[in-house]
Amino acid sequence: MFFQHSILLDLLSKDDFENYLSYICSYEDYVKKWILDQIMEHFSNPCKAIEFEYRHIQSSISGINNAINKAKTGKSDNLKTFVEDICKELGDKLVSSGAAAILNFTHGINTFQIEFFDAPDEPYCEEEDPPAKPRQCEAACVSVFTEPSPPVQITITQVSSGSLSLCWDPPAGEVENYIVTCSSEEDSCWQELTTHTNSLTVSSLKPGVCYSLQVSTQLKNGRRSKPTVTSSCTKTHLEGLLEDLGLEQHYKEKLSLTTVLQIDEKTINDESSKCNSDLPWYFLKKLMMVNVTARNVKSTSVCQSTCTVTSGNTGLDLDSLVNCPNSGDMLNPLDVITALFLCSDGFVQQEMALKMSMCQFSVPLLLPNCDTKQCTLMLWAMRDIVKKYRPGSLSESKGFIEDRIVLSDLPMISFVRLGECSLSKSEILNKLLSNSQQYHDTFVHHDMECGDIPRRISNGLVEMTWYLPCGNKNMDLFSEPVAVANLRGDIASFETQYSFLCQTSTAVFVFFDDLDSECRLLTNQHQKAQIFLVGNCESKRFGLDALKKVATNLDLTNSNLILKTKQMNDADFIKNVRNTVRDVVENPKMKMPIEQMADVAHELGILVDEDSPECQTAKKNADFITAEIQDTLAYKEAQLPLQGQIWKDLTRLEKEEFRLRKIGSKSVEDYKCDLQERKNKLRKKQNSYKMSKAMTCFITAISSPGIERCYFLKWMRINLDNLSREKLSGLREQYKKKCENSENKEEIKEIDRQLSNSSLGTEHFFREMGQIYEASISCQKLRQQSRHKSCPKLCQQVQDLPKLCAGLLLDGFPLELVDGDASNIPLRWVSDVLSQLNDSVSPKSKILVVTVLGVQSTGKSTLLNTMFGVQFAVSSGRCTRGAFMLLIKVNEDVKKVLNCDFMLIIDTEGLKSPELAQLDDSHEHDNELATLVVGLSDITIINIAMENSTEMKDILQIVVHAFLRMKEVGKKPKCQFVHQNVSDVSAHDKNLRDRKLLLQQLNEMTQAAAKMEKKEENKCFTDVMEYSPDTGNWYIPGLWNGNPPMAPVNAGYSEAVYELKKNIIQMLGNCDSSANNISEFTEWISSLWNAVKHENFIFSFRNSLVADAYMRLCTEFNKWEWEFKKEMYTWVTKAETNISNFGTVAVKSEKQDMRELLMCLKDEACPLLSKWETKLLENLTQYFKQTEGHVYLVEGYKEDFANNAKSLRREMERSVFNQLQSAADIREGMVKLESINENHTKELEGRVCALIEECRKKKRNMRDKELDKEFDKMWNKTVKALPFSKQKATDVFTRVSYYLRPNISHKGSCASQLLSQKSLQDCGLEPFKYTAEGIVNKFKEYFNIHGHTIAVQKMADSIIASCSQFVNEKIERKSNYHDTYIQEILRMIDERLQNNQDLNTGIDFEVSLKQHICGFAARKFQKMHEDFIQENDPKRCLNQHKEKFLADFKDVFNERDQCQKKAEEFTNSCLKPAVEDFVNRSLGPDIIGEMQTHYEFKARMYFQYSVLLDLLSKDTFENYLSYICSYEDHINEWILNKIMDHFSDPSTVFEFEDRHIQSSINSINNAINKKQAKTGKSGNLKTFVEDICKELGDKLVISKVALGAFMILNNADQEQFANWLIQIDKITEFSPITCSEKQCGISESVPTMDNSEEEEEFYDAPDAFVELYCEEENSPATPQSDFVPPPGDVTVLHVGSETVSFGLAPTDSSVRYTLHIDYSCDTHSGGVIMEDSSTVDVDGLLPGTEYTFRIRRAENGNESEAACVSVCTEPSPPVQVIVYQVSSESLSLYWDTPAGEVENYIVTCSSEEDSSVQELTTDTNSLTVSSLKPGVCYSLQVSTQLKNGRRNMLPLTSSCTSK
Repeated sequence: MFFQHSILLDLLSKDDFENYLSYICSYEDYVKKWILDQIMEHFSNPCKAIEFEYRHIQSSISGINNAINKAKTGKSDNLKTFVEDICKELGDKLVSSGAAAILNFTHGINTFQIEFFDAPDEPYCEEEDPPAKPRQCEAACVSVFTEPSPPVQITITQVSSGSLSLCWDPPAGEVENYIVTCSSEEDSCWQELTTHTNSLTVSSLKPGVCYSLQVSTQLKNGRRSKPTVTSSCTKTHLEGLLEDLGLEQHYKEKLSLTTVLQIDEKTINDESSKCNSDLPWYFLKKLMMVNVTARNVKSTSVCQSTCTVTSGNTGLDLDSLVNCPNSGDMLNPLDVITALFLCSDGFVQQEMALKMSMCQFSVPLLLPNCDTKQCTLMLWAMRDIVKKYRPGSLSESKGFIEDRIVLSDLPMISFVRLGECSLSKSEILNKLLSNSQQYHDTFVHHDMECGDIPRRISNGLVEMTWYLPCGNKNMDLFSEPVAVANLRGDIASFETQYSFLCQTSTAVFVFFDDLDSECRLLTNQHQKAQIFLVGNCESKRFGLDALKKVATNLDLTNSNLILKTKQMNDADFIKNVRNTVRDVVENPKMKMPIEQMADVAHELGILVDEDSPECQTAKKNADFITAEIQDTLAYKEAQLPLQGQIWKDLTRLEKEEFRLRKIGSKSVEDYKCDLQERKNKLRKKQNSYKMSKAMTCFITAISSPGIERCYFLKWMRINLDNLSREKLSGLREQYKKKCENSENKEEIKEIDRQLSNSSLGTEHFFREMGQIYEASISCQKLRQQSRHKSCPKLCQQVQDLPKLCAGLLLDGFPLELVDGDASNIPLRWVSDVLSQLNDSVSPKSKILVVTVLGVQSTGKSTLLNTMFGVQFAVSSGRCTRGAFMLLIKVNEDVKKVLNCDFMLIIDTEGLKSPELAQLDDSHEHDNELATLVVGLSDITIINIAMENSTEMKDILQIVVHAFLRMKEVGKKPKCQFVHQNVSDVSAHDKNLRDRKLLLQQLNEMTQAAAKMEKKEENKCFTDVMEYSPDTGNWYIPGLWNGNPPMAPVNAGYSEAVYELKKNIIQMLGNCDSSANNISEFTEWISSLWNAVKHENFIFSFRNSLVADAYMRLCTEFNKWEWEFKKEMYTWVTKAETNISNFGTVAVKSEKQDMRELLMCLKDEACPLLSKWETKLLENLTQYFKQTEGHVYLVEGYKEDFANNAKSLRREMERSVFNQLQSAADIREGMVKLESINENHTKELEGRVCALIEECRKKKRNMRDKELDKEFDKMWNKTVKALPFSKQKATDVFTRVSYYLRPNISHKGSCASQLLSQKSLQDCGLEPFKYTAEGIVNKFKEYFNIHGHTIAVQKMADSIIASCSQFVNEKIERKSNYHDTYIQEILRMIDERLQNNQDLNTGIDFEVSLKQHICGFAARKFQKMHEDFIQENDPKRCLNQHKEKFLADFKDVFNERDQCQKKAEEFTNSCLKPAVEDFVNRSLGPDIIGEMQTHYEFKARMYFQYSVLLDLLSKDTFENYLSYICSYEDHINEWILNKIMDHFSDPSTVFEFEDRHIQSSINSINNAINKKQAKTGKSGNLKTFVEDICKELGDKLVISKVALGAFMILNNADQEQFANWLIQIDKITEFSPITCSEKQCGISESVPTMDNSEEEEEFYDAPDAFVELYCEEENSPATPQSDFVPPPGDVTVLHVGSETVSFGLAPTDSSVRYTLHIDYSCDTHSGGVIMEDSSTVDVDGLLPGTEYTFRIRRAENGNESEAACVSVCTEPSPPVQVIVYQVSSESLSLYWDTPAGEVENYIVTCSSEEDSSVQELTTDTNSLTVSSLKPGVCYSLQVSTQLKNGRRNMLPLTSSCTSK
């Protein structure tokens, strides 16, 4: 505290600004200085310091004496040991060296040296006398110096271009110093240096010279030792610089792209270069990301040292500021660039040149090597630069030129320097090429960062850039393109480069200050270029006379001289230069493309980088292939035939094999076999092609050694791009001309097609390789399967193809993953390539995948190229097609962070392509591609143009939906949105609302998709994809900083992309899931693509809402379709009855011919079909008029559904006509049989009569055996003569599969896969058993938690039982099979599954259950169908009645009376079954009507209440268990028990029976009496019976078979028959019914009933009641159908001024309904949506207003009927009543007007003292109450009154009158 106080006090006392500044800014330094000043001030008197010094010296001397004495006691005879003992004693205090000790005291202030000698104070003596010594003479003393030792082992510690550092081991003995001598034969200078230490640096040496170094020791007397000699060479300038940059190893082993692009620690950190060795990597990192700041190469150590120099001294020191040296450690950017080009291979050089040109940096044209004095023409390095520009000649037509810069025929203007020049040539060039709006440093100049650092290796460098016009006269500096070259250094030192420029340039501008009057250099060159001299008159060295002489010698005019005078500023000077250049550009004398400059370079001895043998061989191979390309389309068909239409057809067949869209009514197995056979034919066709000449050369070329292979692929890409560019340019011109005339539509269409198909790249050759490989493998496999004897092995060349591509992938070349033209993946090819890649790298190498996805032409490839420095194609006028993958190596230092060895980058085709938009399957193509690449990737970059993400929203929704549909995707991809061309710094905050809205929309789509897929656990988008609206959006400015083509890449773009890259790598490092190894990734591609191919529904939609709306429309349409089919089925059944009755007495039709009847029925069916078709179309029209359910989204499908309705009508017409035809065919066979029977009867009667006559003549009776024999003869003969046709049976399994597949296929790809795995014939053979599916359920199963499994199994058993019952009912009717049976079964299953969603069953369960049920149903229906055909076989029917024919024949022969017999037969065989059938059909509705009168069945709520009450009353565990686990069975049993209880007294049923039996008997008697009266006694019995049947035809169904059998050989008398018939009916009365029903009972009668709708209603009464009363209750907690209960009676619980409360009838608590409440009044309307509840509050209403409320329940998109209630809200009371005036007889008051409509106000005034009460009415908000008593306190109430008289009271207000 005292210390701080003293400092502050001193600060205040001095009160100096510098002190305050130092204290605040450099507190620690200030305090140290203050302390030092205090110490110095205290010890300013030397006495104090000497006192301390003396004390310590005395202490030391005492210590020394003590040590000597102690050492003496040791009695050591050895002097060395004696001294060592002394030193040990002094070791704690002094530091000894030899015989001297240097003592350091006073904390470094002073240094004292104390030398002491080992001389004892006293002679050595002992107690006893010493022995006598021998006598000696005096000694002679001689002093001699031994020779000094030379230095030992000289080591050269550091070598640079200008210095050598060496050190040596010190020799023994005392050395004064060392003499170092440096000399060289090459360098005449000789240096001798002296040093006291054992190391020295010899500087000022020449680079690349070998020096001899001698080191000698020197003593104090000047004597030297013999020298120790060594030699060493200084490094050259290049070697020295490479050492500084850390690139020396790469001078021979060149840098490769794999090394440059690998992801290392420098990639993911922001640290600047700390030392010079970091500069190359810093530059490359920035350059690969096209960052225009890449040339800022100052290291942080230099920056910090500079800052230290300037900031270390807080005072004023002008000398240090002026003399502050520039650090010698800094390097010129040109030296770094030159070094990197010298140390890189051709591909890195090419990439560097491309990225430099994008940054508008100058590019090396001639690269010098200062060691070899050679330079190289960088032709190959510039090969990949493509420029687009618009010269002035094309500005009107808006055309442009796109070409490789090395092929462009441009004039070149060169700028050189002669001698020293005061003008900065490079800076002038930058100003020359920059417009006034934007300046750009194309060339490095003196005033740039580190631009003033002396160049070490880049002198002689010729840089090149281009000025390219954009076609705007106001912006273009030059109207025509021009190349600009700049030579670094003095042309006097680089004559070769100067000569090259003079021969290739159209003009050379020579900058000078002082010209040599001889100007040898300018006049000796054989230049073709104009010479322009540029000088600075302001320079002291400028000589006008010399300039005149040179100009005269060169024949120069004033136009060739550009001088900067004193009166001319920089702007005017630049303008003069620009005008001169413009004149040259507009009238060039010579143009030479860079490619032709190679010839000039060869003449001058300049190397050309393309002259390497590998490059030339590769060029020759590439030219050989591409030289034959004239017509791209024809070439592709001839040389690349396997990838054309054949591959597209294979793709179509592959997808159809999975999706089965066109299967129709074919068998699945047959259809798949057919598809496989067609695929095999296509593969064989592919394999039949011999490998083309082009492909043979291509494969041979890529099989060459590594560097040559890379050159070849680059040359191929260059050549193909050139061809495509040329072709596309021509087609565009044709397209433009044709578009001028609108009549050329067909020609325009053809050109448009050619534009789409004219691209040809290396990917097409690799695609052909893949098809060659796949075709060969496929055909090899087919031969093996067919056990072909001659099954040759694949040739080695084909076997090696995957290995070749794997090597290319490892070298950094992109590989096509998805074929963009065919929209398919060659799975076998890709899998084998990746397998070979896995073998080529270390075992289990892991990869992480980054994918970019976006709309076409939004810069996806450019984004990846910028981010990772890769080479995805972005030029040639071609957009990416399909998807390409590229491998980037991860360096060792980052492997632990990312946990992977490689990063796989996938570039994709642009979505929503205009080319594909016109195709029907464009959505499908985009959605398939998006789903695949997102599924493969660990991070997906969603690339969006500008800030609008709507364009990608649809795609993302489909991806999410597809992931939900696919079984266990296995990944949760991360998602990053990139908004391009957004430069506003506030974009992230301003777009917060849009991001939230996007996420909300994506959540809505996800919920819709999850609901459709029954995976409602996925509530939001982030459940499927990992995305955060705060951190998942990146706003990136535009790519170009200005107006192309002269605009450089925006630095903001590069930096933003770099930040995105860092974030992506960080996300991958923090990723919980580990990376896949290559084998796992390969398997994942295969499984994911198979899943995509299985998906045949959702991909065809734009987004999930469209899919949801489509599903709703499908549901409604299916209902209408079912009603249509059901109606037609009913009609067909009646029509078949008419056909079956044709030819019998019961039919009332007057048609005599079956064909005529059939035609009549068809004519009757057609209007009915048309009526239903019209109804379907009307329903469709009405559906699209509604506003709910997002109907507008599926407007485009309206026509499809209308076509479906028409198609359904045609299908039903065909089905109806087929069934009618089938029934007619059967009936025709019966008619023929009946005709045969009739003819046979006549013949038989004749034979009987003849036989009787013959027997009577013989007068003997024939026995029965004889009659039998005669009858058999006649019967057999007749039957043989009859022709019988057998009906062909239908394959029911095929028909069932036809309806099962579309029912399953829209459930997703997994469902289609499961359905295809098992044949329907193999299903349903064994009992169905459910096994747990899904991770959670399997986990429960593993731990024996069986509750879920048991519940699902019981549900399955229940569904199977219901379907089995349905099937058995159809079988018992013994009718023919119809497709509506299986449709009904599928509908039953779907409904039950929908009602049991809480069990969370997956698609596996649904598919297996449907297969099981459809399997056994199809099997039973097949047998039923075959039995029906057999039962109605004409021959069988004929033989069935043989005995009856024989018995009647015998009766006639024996002349027996048949009246009574025939009456009984007619009653028992015809009437009784008909009456039974009639009663049974009538009992069903009677029983249902009777049960509905009971309380339990009046309403569903009462029904549920009764069931639960019964459950509680019985209170048994079995009942509870049954209710919970088998709810529907429990309800069925409960209803049946109620019915049985009610009808336990038979009299109730008998009552119904009596009524219907009596009605039937009355009808029979009436018919008999009516016909008897009509025919009389002489009528024909046959006619009599036929008339009775016709009369009863509307009520009773009399069996035609029984009636036919009854009429055979009937000779009964009509009158007697009628009498007998009436008597038998009277006797019988109840017996036909009571006998059966009494014994069997109601419950046992169910299975005995026949086919009528009423019988179903009766005998399935429990099911009918379940449908009526528990249609939403498949389980106690789950809704069961689309029905939503209405609110019922709504009770108004409370009415306030702004709130209304309603009470609603309770619903099933397990179903979560929502309430939709709409309200309206005269002035406004509104609505609310809330969860269902028994009490509902609606607030925010207006007081005193009458509202109409419409309340509906809703669930899963279904809504109930609305309940309407009208309520008037309470009026608001007046606000703030104030008594503002008081008198003795009156009170005046006013109040604020309340809200709402008020009719008037009622004011009530009363008092306990005054019995009178006044009630006054007013329209205003004020009133005076008079006639009051003085001094009385009155109570005042003001209420509002509405028009309907309702009031609202205010609490009492009181006031007293005055006295």
